[in-house]
Amino acid sequence: MTFPATHIVSNQAPDLVPYSAADDRALIEGLHREGGSWAEDEVHELGALAGGARAQEWGRLANEYPPVLRTHDRYGNRIDEVEFHPHWHDLMTVAVEHGLHGAPWRDPRPGAHVARAAKFYVWGQADAGHMCPISMTYAAIPALRHNPALAAEYEPLLAAPHYDFGLRTPASKRGLIAGMSMTEKQGGSDVRANTTTATQNADGTYTIVGHKWFTSAPMSDVFLTLANTGAGPTCFLLPRVLPDGARNPIRIQRLKDKLGNKSNASSEIEYEGAVGWIVGPEGRGVSTIIDMVNMTRLDCVIGSATGMRMATLRAVHHARHRAAFGALLVDQPLMRNVLADLVVESEASTTMMMRLAGATDRAQGDPQEAALRRIALAVTKYWVCKRAPAHAAEALECLGGNGYAEESGMPRLYREAPLMSIWEGSGNVAALDALRAMVKQPDTVEAFFTEVQRAQGADSRLDHAITRVGKELADLENIEYRARRIVELMALVLQGAQLVRHGHHAVADAFCASRLDDDWGIAMGTLPTGVDTEAILTRI
Repeated sequence: MTFPATHIVSNQAPDLVPYSAADDRALIEGLHREGGSWAEDEVHELGALAGGARAQEWGRLANEYPPVLRTHDRYGNRIDEVEFHPHWHDLMTVAVEHGLHGAPWRDPRPGAHVARAAKFYVWGQADAGHMCPISMTYAAIPALRHNPALAAEYEPLLAAPHYDFGLRTPASKRGLIAGMSMTEKQGGSDVRANTTTATQNADGTYTIVGHKWFTSAPMSDVFLTLANTGAGPTCFLLPRVLPDGARNPIRIQRLKDKLGNKSNASSEIEYEGAVGWIVGPEGRGVSTIIDMVNMTRLDCVIGSATGMRMATLRAVHHARHRAAFGALLVDQPLMRNVLADLVVESEASTTMMMRLAGATDRAQGDPQEAALRRIALAVTKYWVCKRAPAHAAEALECLGGNGYAEESGMPRLYREAPLMSIWEGSGNVAALDALRAMVKQPDTVEAFFTEVQRAQGADSRLDHAITRVGKELADLENIEYRARRIVELMALVLQGAQLVRHGHHAVADAFCASRLDDDWGIAMGTLPTGVDTEAILTRI
């Protein structure tokens, strides 16, 4: 008996994979503009790998089968080891071999941080979780340099292009991964409330006792951590394995069951008399480790921009292949508005991300760039990371029910999106940090206005917004209460200035018309009429 076909599949978008994560005009334009053009071939190579079927499958499986903690071996010995899916190690290997963890420290040519940012952005499209230890390794070196002797010993291994997993003495390994352990149960972001103590030993080392509430990548080889001496919070380096081969008593109590970022192990740990070496002046641990925090904040911006790019790609791809009510979704006016809005948000974030990476490269010898990086990083970290969850939700909705299914990959993106706004200081911390920077370093205010005024005269809406920032900063009444409003406006003005100077004219016009001219609704897809959605969508 022959039955009629009842389930012929039609009107479904083909798989986006394989695609090149580096086929991104805003990214490549920024790479050239900010001094990293010499790395373009490697960025394209890594982008093709990231968007390929193999790496995408690695990322999927690493999240489907998250890390497992093994506190003891079969005989009852304490081992404190975390087992990862094998593809976690594949992802880490590619990231390390391409220098995402430390190439700028090994080869600090002009544009090194820009090149690294571009590679971090494209490779992050394979999996976000493993980028956490990669970011912390990259960020550890500036803080570690506060102790030149320790830096001389560990920096070559932290920057080495070799992923050498396993608990062994650091000196016996070809390359090292670093972690950071700061927050505690009772304080969170208020690290001055930490109770972990450090007592100096006769040999110059310190014995550290206490707990840490959120330590990501606990299988890292070394950690920077804060502990209190008699002088106050102090920064220390703790290896997982001591020079004599003994395990440092750093006990992993449990792994966190997180909303997203599933492939990455995040843990609660106890220091049961762990051995550490001091980094930086005693009692100045917060200012020492802030060098690490600031580098990871740059990666928070990059991570959010990466997620927005992926979400936009998937939404536009779906709309170009899915028909409803007699036309492709991409040809329907309201959907075009939504998609164009997603593109504008994504490109604004990517363009600003590359500007920050350029400032990181130039900050060492240019006080203006150093001051701009200080204020622009705090401002952008607040806003771009805050926009990511709303952006992910709108992109998911473009796929309808398909987007709500795990197979689409959109739920993973959606769950990942809030993390960057929480990591290294949530919204309030970032906004208040921007105010603090302006009070303690008035040159940051001058640097901000110098940067945005380079675009003055090109768009009246941007000019008006720059004036508004000046008025907001001149009014000190209730300034902490108004911190989010002020920092949001500063971030939008920074993004607008970059787009007006360097972005596609249609993207810049849409950004200024909506974000700066108050002709924009609360939800995405409320761009005003007159925006060139066709030109914007050709950017994808």
